[in-house]
Amino acid sequence: MLPRLAERFRRSVRAKLLALVLAPLAVGVPILLGLVWTWGSESYQRLLTYKISSDMVTAHEYFDRVRIGVGHEVAAAAESHRLALRLAHDPRAQMELSALLANLAVARGLDFLHFLDRDGRIVASAHNEFSSGEARAAWPVVAAALAGQAHTTVERLSAEQLAGIDPALRRRARLDLVPTRAAAPDPRSFEDRGLIIHAAAPVVDVGGRPLGALEGGVLLNGNLEMVDRINAIVYRDGSLPLGSRGTATLFLDDVRIATNVRLFEGQRALGTRVSAAVRERVLGRGETWLGTAFVVSDDYVSGYEPVVDGHGERVGMLYVGFLEEPFRNAMRLAMGALFLLFIVLSGLGTVLSLRWARSVFQPIERMNAVIQRAEQGEAGARVGEVASRDELGRLAGEFDHLLDTLAAKREELQRWAEELDAKVAERTRELSEANEHLRRAQQQLVMSEKLAAIGELTAGVAHEINNPVAVIQGNLDVLRDVLGDAAGPVREEIRLIHQQADRIRQIVTKLLQFARPGEFAGYVEEVDVNAVLADCLLLTRHNLEKGRIDVDLREAATVPVEINRSELQQVLINLIVNAIQAMPEGGTLTLASENWLEHDQPMGAVLRVRDTGQGIAPENLSNIFDPFFTTKKGSGTGLGLSISYTIVERYGGRIEVSSRPGEGAEFVVRLRREPLYDAAPEAPRFARRWDIASA
Repeated sequence: MLPRLAERFRRSVRAKLLALVLAPLAVGVPILLGLVWTWGSESYQRLLTYKISSDMVTAHEYFDRVRIGVGHEVAAAAESHRLALRLAHDPRAQMELSALLANLAVARGLDFLHFLDRDGRIVASAHNEFSSGEARAAWPVVAAALAGQAHTTVERLSAEQLAGIDPALRRRARLDLVPTRAAAPDPRSFEDRGLIIHAAAPVVDVGGRPLGALEGGVLLNGNLEMVDRINAIVYRDGSLPLGSRGTATLFLDDVRIATNVRLFEGQRALGTRVSAAVRERVLGRGETWLGTAFVVSDDYVSGYEPVVDGHGERVGMLYVGFLEEPFRNAMRLAMGALFLLFIVLSGLGTVLSLRWARSVFQPIERMNAVIQRAEQGEAGARVGEVASRDELGRLAGEFDHLLDTLAAKREELQRWAEELDAKVAERTRELSEANEHLRRAQQQLVMSEKLAAIGELTAGVAHEINNPVAVIQGNLDVLRDVLGDAAGPVREEIRLIHQQADRIRQIVTKLLQFARPGEFAGYVEEVDVNAVLADCLLLTRHNLEKGRIDVDLREAATVPVEINRSELQQVLINLIVNAIQAMPEGGTLTLASENWLEHDQPMGAVLRVRDTGQGIAPENLSNIFDPFFTTKKGSGTGLGLSISYTIVERYGGRIEVSSRPGEGAEFVVRLRREPLYDAAPEAPRFARRWDIASA
């Protein structure tokens, strides 16, 4: 293959020019598209990383604001004038102090609030259920407050520690763990620890002397308002493409304790866990995760950062992310549009380059083609007018001039030979036409003689057969009357003899109708073909029901025709019965009528009879209307379609048949509005039958 291409390249100027023109496009465009794809993919990843990094910063700043805000609320409660007055009046009035702390906790939006003495022991609490005298000085925020410095941090508390603050907090913090794909193994079935924003501030009397500290905080477990607010700030309306959605989550270790990620429609993914890879990187190594991660059920562009408590331990994570698929689809759409633009531009460049190259190689190709045609004996081969006006154009003109000179010399030598050939050809054509006319006349004569012989034979046979048949039927009737009840044992045999004699009579009648159709023609009347169709269906109803045939009747003809009603009924019943016999296993019989129009002028009516049987073999189509031709071995006379054809043709109409094996057959009967009688139908009738039968 390659040697052939190389040889063609060496021998063709066109191939060389095309290679010079198309090589830059064929090589450069794929390389350029590859570079664009690589650059686009890298830019897409950088853009997503920058976006999630920016979102992470915003979420971190808001979370810090919430944490600092809790500290401010505790500090403001510690500086409350009412608290100072209460402590100055009677610092040991625990009930009144607890009620005041409860009011301050509600007003400041705190989940718990304790007053600690200078040793860090709880003196009073916003909630009555606490361990009196419990030491809190070990907590970093309490130690800082007792030292005179307000402090706020995030802490992880055990279920017992939560219950020590407030049993309600323990109940709020409990979550059932949901099995999550790719999460690290965990034998627990629930999470009962709590993540809190923990704050404390010093409390002094009116003289500035330290009295103790005020400790308070907010439970983050189940704090949906906070994550929804983070999500609303980070992913405000219009910040994400259509179809994407932003999410925010707080983790206690690797468990989602507050999130707007959906597990199902309307159910948040609380209790699900982060993947082991993210856990190891963020909680294990203390790094920030920026990239694509699988979140519950979809890929999200995700940002995770560790949350550190007052002891410097990583106790949880802050997460923001958005659904990646809309971004990926947008990138693919943009890259696809860019690729399409490159391809279109390359295609246009190729077309323009080929048009330019064509002006160079077209004159050469045309001269080469003229040389080959001249070698094959085409004297009139010429290059013709070319658009090029350069050296190639002038060379083509001189080449045509040389060929014209040679042709003139050749024409002068061949003129007499051509004239002689023309005369010989003319005489040969005349003889051929005469032979063809003679052959057709012989065929028509043979056909006429055959038809005449059939007519005479039929008339004689019919006369000789009808008499004995009539005698047989008459004597059968006499025999039945004379025997009476004694004919009972042979009643069935008498009926069969009578039936077969009647069948002989019908066959003879069909022979006579075929041989002398004029004697059976009735009077002509104006007929509604739709009404005749309905009558024929009624007459063949028993056969249709017996054969499990469905009928599809479509009556659209509005033009009446002039024909003998009984003869038309005979034609249609014959076609319907043939269609039923063609569907022994059942099927659909379609009967349709429509107007026959030629050049928008009504010519008459068209009747269609279509079955869903096995169809007619192609080799039988040309003989289907011939007398005595039948495919029903052992039954049928082969005269039904021939007689039907003769009846229709008598009135100037025609019957057409179309069929394909396995797809059924359709007979089309065209009837004229006014009869057009044929003076001598016998001679051309069978000659035209070959044109009527078609596949």
